[in-house]
Parts: sequence; C-alpha cells; structure tokens
Amino acid sequence: MKSKKRTTIYDIAEKLNIAPSSVSRALNNSSYVKESTKKLILQTAEELNYKMNSLASNLRKGQSKTIGVIVPRINQNFFANVIAGIEDASYKQGYNLIICQSNELYEKEVQCVNTLINQNVDCIVISISVETINYQHLKNILDHHIELIQFDRVADELETLKVINDTLQASYEAVNHLINQGYKRIALLEGPQSLNIFRQRKEGYLQALKKHNIPIIDELMLENAWTKELGAQATRQLLSLPNPPDAIFASTSDFSALGVLEVATAMNIKVPSQLGICGYSNEDFTEITSPSITTIDQFSVDMGKTIANLYFEEMNNSNVSATPKTISIKPKLITRSSTQRSAE
Repeated sequence: MKSKKRTTIYDIAEKLNIAPSSVSRALNNSSYVKESTKKLILQTAEELNYKMNSLASNLRKGQSKTIGVIVPRINQNFFANVIAGIEDASYKQGYNLIICQSNELYEKEVQCVNTLINQNVDCIVISISVETINYQHLKNILDHHIELIQFDRVADELETLKVINDTLQASYEAVNHLINQGYKRIALLEGPQSLNIFRQRKEGYLQALKKHNIPIIDELMLENAWTKELGAQATRQLLSLPNPPDAIFASTSDFSALGVLEVATAMNIKVPSQLGICGYSNEDFTEITSPSITTIDQFSVDMGKTIANLYFEEMNNSNVSATPKTISIKPKLITRSSTQRSAE
C-alpha cells in the first residue's frame, strides 16, 4: 500500500491561507510572529501530523548534528564499546551517529569516508584499517573542514585530535607479569607492523625482556597473528620448535589468544603450568574460557565518551591551538587463571 504523503509547511500554509515563510518562522519559534498566529500554526501542524525536518533545519544553521564513526569491525567488543561511549555522550548533546565498518579493508575505508563527507557530518571519528598506509582520504576530511578525531589506531603524521591508549606500557606490564610468574621463553604474536599500536606493543615486549636480561629470540616473534585462526596457526608453529615457548603474549587481540588456548587444549598442554597465555582487549569471552584468559582492559566505553567530549570541547573552544590535542588513556592488566602459576 502506498504511504501517505509527508506533511510540509506548504500544506499548513495552504490550510491557514498564510505565507509558508510565516509557518517556517513560527515553527522555529521566531519572535517576528505574533503569539496568537504562532499558536494557531502549531495547533494546525499537530493536527496535520507535521514532523520537523531536523536535518534540513540543521543544515541551514551550518551543521548536521551528526558524527560519523568508522571502525575496522563493529562486532569486536572494544570497538562496539567505543561506539557505545560516543553515542552516550553525543546523545546528551543532541547529536546522532552514522556508523560504518571498513572490515579491515583500505578501499572500503575510503568509501566510508567519502560517504560520510557526502552526508555533511560535522565530525568523523576513525580507527584505521590494517591495510591503511595512504592517508589522502583522511586529509580530504580536513580539506572539507570536517573535524577529524583518530583513536586507537592512528596515523601519527597527521596532526588531528587523537584519543589513544598507552599500549607500550600495557604490553610492558603484561610481559613483566609473565616473567614474574616464572616464564622464561615468552613468544610474541604481533599485529601488522604498519599500524602504530602494534609497533608500540612490540616495543613494550622488548623493553620488558631487556629489563630482565632475557634474550630476544627472533623465532619467538611472529607477525600478523591477529585473528583466532592466525593465532592458532602461529601457536602450532611455535609449539613445534625444538625449544618451544613456555608463554605466549597475544599482543594483537583476545581472539588471537583464544586461538592459542584452543591449540594448547587440543595438544593436551596444561595452561598455565606448561604454557602461559595473555591476550589484549578484555573481550567478554576471556572471563568464561577454561582457564580464564589474562588480558588488558582498554576502558573502551570511557574512550568513546572521551572522544565525543573532546569534539564538543573543541567545538566550543575559541582558542584553537597550533597542535591538536592528544589524550592518552592508561589501560589495565587483568590477571586471570591462564598466567597465574603462583595460584596453582
């Protein structure tokens, strides 16, 4: 069945035999319209089920009251929680979100950016994909005078607002914890080194080994093991070594750590006595695996709120600094059964 035509200001004007401009002014609470006329127009609008076109109204004011968010994957707990935090803070300011996911693909990320630019969003928030090494599409956002906020995975060379985690320190603390639990051959599952967060996590790992005078062994460091399947594949490779590791730090994600745990279970390797496992991100499932997985909480909801509030703060700030602000949030190591040898 064909839907009824949407009521416009012209329908109200026609019914009352007045100018459409008068209806528009009344609906926007203009002082140039008499109170009696305004009351009549509002009453008629309600009778005709008129709905204000807030998008058109906001665009006339030079804003859309919309924030675009681009994440690599919506179904990861970390990114889902960041979005929830952004939405919570934005809703209180009368803003809406448009959410896109790149699926870790550069071309799709570029497409998402172009879509959001064409939607006239006021701000674009992005965590870049693993494939992203060219940043022209991000520069294009700035060329359109749209606020750009990078978070978590950022392009360091672009001077924009940024909200990040101190991932180097978090990784250092995770490896330090493993060493304190008596592990001596600690392997590292790395993410793509094109991304700054994975470079920093590797640096934290290396610093912890150096502090304790533990040799750095190349064959214990495997790159691009950032999904459950790749984590499992890397674990099989590591455990087949003549001298295998006694702990694996999946610095890429908890999904990678889950792949480690599944392989260890299939090979009847006892966790944590024979193999320690530490992940990253504090995904929901890490609490309910057997054993539960030690991980790093990034305070993702708080990060989302910080991102949104940073935008509103900058929007109301008349003193624009030469160097855009970077906010760093300190993650927290969550120790669980998968590394707690001392609790056995």
